[in-house]
Amino acid sequence: MDMISENSETNVEPDFDDELDEFEFTPVESLGEHGEILSDHRGAFGEFGGTVEEGFLDRDFRERIIIVGVFGSDQTEDDIQDSLEELELLIDTAGADVVDRLVQKRRTPDPATYVGKGKVTEIFQACLAADADTVVFDNELSPGQQVNLEKILKRTALDRTAVILDIFAQHATTSEGKAQVELAQLKYNLPRLRGKKNFSQQGGGIGTRGPGETQLEVDRRRLVSRVHKLEKQLKVIQTRRDNQRKARQNSANKKVSIVGYTNAGKSSLLKCLTSADILVEDRLFATLDPTTKKYQMPGGEEILLTDTVGFVKKLPHQLVEAFKSTLEVAKTADLLIHVVDGAGADPISHIEAVHNVLEEIDAGEIPTILVFNKSDASEEVEYLANRFPGAVAVSALTGAGIPEMLAELSERIKGFSETYELFIPWARGDIIALVHREGQIVSKEDTELGVTVIANLEESSASRLAEFIEGKVERSD
Repeated sequence: MDMISENSETNVEPDFDDELDEFEFTPVESLGEHGEILSDHRGAFGEFGGTVEEGFLDRDFRERIIIVGVFGSDQTEDDIQDSLEELELLIDTAGADVVDRLVQKRRTPDPATYVGKGKVTEIFQACLAADADTVVFDNELSPGQQVNLEKILKRTALDRTAVILDIFAQHATTSEGKAQVELAQLKYNLPRLRGKKNFSQQGGGIGTRGPGETQLEVDRRRLVSRVHKLEKQLKVIQTRRDNQRKARQNSANKKVSIVGYTNAGKSSLLKCLTSADILVEDRLFATLDPTTKKYQMPGGEEILLTDTVGFVKKLPHQLVEAFKSTLEVAKTADLLIHVVDGAGADPISHIEAVHNVLEEIDAGEIPTILVFNKSDASEEVEYLANRFPGAVAVSALTGAGIPEMLAELSERIKGFSETYELFIPWARGDIIALVHREGQIVSKEDTELGVTVIANLEESSASRLAEFIEGKVERSD
């Protein structure tokens, strides 16, 4: 279940008008003349059609959606139904209702319409029967396929990527989050401009460019200019983040990022540990902007805990690219807490999905603790945790298993350092301050000539303090 590789960059294909002419649709008597009804259908491009600026789904009412899934020979029907269940949740989160679902099994997508001709006819009839406004495909559509489907269905045809972008656009609150989402939307829309009905005022004829061409060039130039502006804006934010990160490099506080599939309970876990006033909702992508809180471990050491945006299957490549500055918080962490919805339908595939994204952002090698959440909801959670070495079953809702998770976290943090005995003369107060800043003080004993300190230090700090180190100390666990 690769979330990145399934969303490779696509180019605009030629229209398949000759093939589209071959479609013949069985009339639905109760609906009368199709052309007259569909020309101003609220889900088509008439009076009620939405615009790119307002998002992919209409906000004035809850659209009626038909979802379509295509699966190959290497997938079972359970696989596609699980994926469609998730797509239905995404659509609900976006503010629309699924009224029907259709599936097709085929080896390779049709280059013109993704699904076969017979299935397109079936989708069309289902749209008429259910009075559907939009059709959403679980698979990524190329720009050419999207245009051709909309010509046939007389309705908006979207893919999973568009739905996720739509949700992100609704949930982004900070200026950075909004810029990241807008950048992803623009990169998604650019190759699809040719199929939009944007006409210029310039007439056709010999020696002219033809209607529509001038406006298309203007639109493309405008979007490209906006993309460059947003990229520069996000680069400035990235530089600021880098400077802040460098300032924290010598801090004794370890950076721990909470990652996981969307709606796994990451924000709930952070709130359970820190009592922070953060948004916790049983919704997909409730958190887009990272939240960092300082937390004191039971042993006294302080860590920086950061909640991050959730991942999902087939995460749009545009979002991974646009959100790289936000995802840096995971890439630069000392340790990751990977929260898994242990009571979910397919936790193992969710683990793989998150790992794929971590690999994409070069965070796959960071030490990780698997935390199976929602043990209060299912007895299977404990069983799942026992299958993975070092994993812990918890309930962020009730607090069950949290002490065990913190004990595992403390052990992992200790593994980053060794315990040393240092003797520091009274005249070297700067060194005492340095030990406090870069290490964890276990004990101090004042003497006539100075202070004897037992401290946990990382290798880099120990090398800087070598002249004051008396020797290593065995830890008593």
